[in-house]
Amino acid sequence: MQRRAVTAVLAAGALLLTAGCSSDDGGNPGDGTSSPPSRTTAQASPTQQAAEETPPAKGTVKVVRTVATGLNTPWGLAPLPDGDLLVSSRDEATITRVDAETGRKTEVGEVPGVSPAGEGGLMGLALSPDYASDHMVYAYFTSASDNRIVRMLYEEQKPPGEQLGAPDTIFKGIPKGFVHNGGRIAFGPDKMLYAGTGESGDRGLSQDKKSLGGKILRLTPEGEPAPGNPFPGSPVYSYGHRNVQGLAWDSRQRLFAAEFGQDTWDELNAVKPGDNYGWPEAEGRSDDPAYHNPIAQWGTDDASPSGIAFAEGSIWMAGLKGQRLWRIPLKGTEASADPQAFLEGDYGRLRTVADAGGNKLWLTTSNTDGRGDARKGDDRILELEVS
Repeated sequence: MQRRAVTAVLAAGALLLTAGCSSDDGGNPGDGTSSPPSRTTAQASPTQQAAEETPPAKGTVKVVRTVATGLNTPWGLAPLPDGDLLVSSRDEATITRVDAETGRKTEVGEVPGVSPAGEGGLMGLALSPDYASDHMVYAYFTSASDNRIVRMLYEEQKPPGEQLGAPDTIFKGIPKGFVHNGGRIAFGPDKMLYAGTGESGDRGLSQDKKSLGGKILRLTPEGEPAPGNPFPGSPVYSYGHRNVQGLAWDSRQRLFAAEFGQDTWDELNAVKPGDNYGWPEAEGRSDDPAYHNPIAQWGTDDASPSGIAFAEGSIWMAGLKGQRLWRIPLKGTEASADPQAFLEGDYGRLRTVADAGGNKLWLTTSNTDGRGDARKGDDRILELEVS
């Protein structure tokens, strides 16, 4: 099996954040604060395709039920073909199968080689586009030396805890740090593997197109740079990012990404191959035409966005520090109305939101990640109905 190891500029001494650089909650590490403004804005496009249907300016969210409780640092979520869910534990380095009907949890196995620390550990999960025949599960995790992507055979017939095959490392060399490890992976409509990475606290990596930090990467399922990437021979799809933890496509196969700002603006971006999204020269919107502006931005107290999903004509974005679910209605690659917040403070920190089919979403909380409110209890998976 062909493997590719890509070297990158690693952040020296990136186990601690430099002064003024925030955690994945925004603000300054240790004091739990972030700078104003705590407002939310969306940018409308002057021209749109008239044929594209626009969702209503206001939407709704109904919590249908709590699917499962008792989860520890849930991060990645991968729905299985039969409707059950695979969930990663960032700090325990395990993958658990959750029965979507009963909430019963079965440990699939522990992923060897994971080195949890700070914001790093076992993070994103994705099923192979050929899962029905190959039963491969992909995972993004922090090792002792880097962040990397592996794939493992999932053998359901084996005893609980022993159902994962040995990891096959398909891609490595992504900079690691105590913070800003990125971690979201997803297969796109083109069956290529996309990965959101962080700059690991070293700002300069984001603008360095030779570095894997602060990027969205596009790979083949074997870990090679995908055909058609904007920079020949490179896995880099877009650059100038700070810490990307949300990836989703709309009904017309357009990619969107959420990323953490530092002290001022968190962002939702429409991703165009080869574009520069500005960090660290720009945070939020900029007047510099060299940078691709976000379609919506939030004060860091209001969002600190992680996972995103597309449903009912809108992007739905989970907020960690903001402790709310944001709805961003779309027309093309622009917001068609101001973002709308739901579930504010009801369930604490929100990490991952995933498509559950039709007008349904899965949503995971993140109150056991070291920054949560113990009064919110352990972590859970919710089923939502949205419009």
